[in-house]
This record gives sequence, structure tokens and C-alpha cells, in this order.
Amino acid sequence: MSGRNKLQKFAEVLQMPNVYESFEPTKPELTGVNGTKTDLRGRWAAEHFGNDRPITLELACGRGEYTLDLARQYSDRNFIGVDIKGARIWKGARIALAENLSNAAFLRTRIEVISHFFATGEVEEIWITFPDPFLKKGKENRRLTAAQFLKQYRRILKPGGVVHLKTDSQELYEWSVETLTEQPAVEILYRDHDIYSKPLPIPELATETYYERMHKDLGKTITYLRFRIGDGEILGGKGMPIH
Repeated sequence: MSGRNKLQKFAEVLQMPNVYESFEPTKPELTGVNGTKTDLRGRWAAEHFGNDRPITLELACGRGEYTLDLARQYSDRNFIGVDIKGARIWKGARIALAENLSNAAFLRTRIEVISHFFATGEVEEIWITFPDPFLKKGKENRRLTAAQFLKQYRRILKPGGVVHLKTDSQELYEWSVETLTEQPAVEILYRDHDIYSKPLPIPELATETYYERMHKDLGKTITYLRFRIGDGEILGGKGMPIH
């Protein structure tokens, strides 16, 4: 993609009523159309979606395939895709507008500060779909199942809310199972190292992302992990302070 195309897409994103952005992680501040400052914390359903329906987040949403497909399937729920890549957000947001998916929105920000934008218990569930596995040594704390992220998720999830991880990275899957098992606050509800070797346990897993299709064509297996974060201690994590 040329720089010009990116700049054009970034400009279009600023005009989209279903996209919000925050770029400064040390001072998170939400903006909407034309950079207008806004604060939807605790009010996403009422003020953006105009209803009181439950909210699902898709983290590392990329082009928003899960956000869009789940919004199509479940008109009685609200879905928000979260990613830092503006060109990818543009793709998903544009499709949502074209299809009049009023229950799908997008947030462009860093996931390290996600709890600044949602109130305690405002989110029903979280999907993490094919995130960067950060396999290099010393990058473990950047994986989206690391302690610093678990602390963020617990703040915004309702009691009993669940987190889903779907990935083609066996390394990320195995690391997540191992580290989450050692977390006193975490209960692993389901795990599967090859979801397509048997009937899918939940229908939502039938949705395929661009990267999933690509990796399946290369012969990679797709893994799935579902867990809940309770009231116990979350061990480790050097994440950004949460105020």
C-alpha cells in the first residue's frame, strides 16, 4: 500500500461515525468524527449504539472480520473492534457502514490502555483473534494473554465475562495455557489445539479471518482457548499504570 493510499484512508477514517481513536498512550483521550473529543466510558451502549445491549470486544481485530460477522449474526448485541492499525480499521468500518451494521463500531488505540475507555463491567466478552504472538525472547509481556493485559480485561469485563483466544500460533496457545494455568485468578473453561479436527464447540468459531484462511492454506492448525478472570491475584506484569 502506498503512503498516499494510507493518508487517504486515515483522512476517511476521521469522517466515519462508527470509528473512535486515541493515539497517546500516556494520556488516553477519545476522539470521534473530525477529531472531536468525546468520552463514552460507561456509555457506549446508550450513546453510540442507542440501546442497552451487551458489548463484545474484538481485540487485535485487523480488518474486523469477527466484529462484522458477529454483528451480522447477532443483531441483539453490540460489537467493537479494537486495533492500532488505521488502514485495517478503515476496511472494517467501511464495510459496516455499507451494510448498515449499526451494532458494529471500531476503536483505534493501543490495547495496553483499553480500560481507560470502558467502565467497570461494561464489556460482556472479549475475542482475541490471531494477534501478533510476539515470539522473540523478551517479548512475552506483549502477548495479549500476559498479566498486564489480564489486569486490563478484568477491569472492564462484567463478573463472569469470558475471554476467547483464537490463533494459529501453537507457541502462543501453549504459552497461554501454561501461564494462565498458573494464574490464581484465571479459570480455563475450554482449550483445543486443533479446532477443525472435530465439530466446532461453539458456532462463533466458524467465522474465519483473512489471516486464518491464509494460515490454513499453509497447513497450520487453528487453536482455541476460552477462560474467565476472577477475583484472585494476577501474578506478574509490568504494564502501564492503570488510574
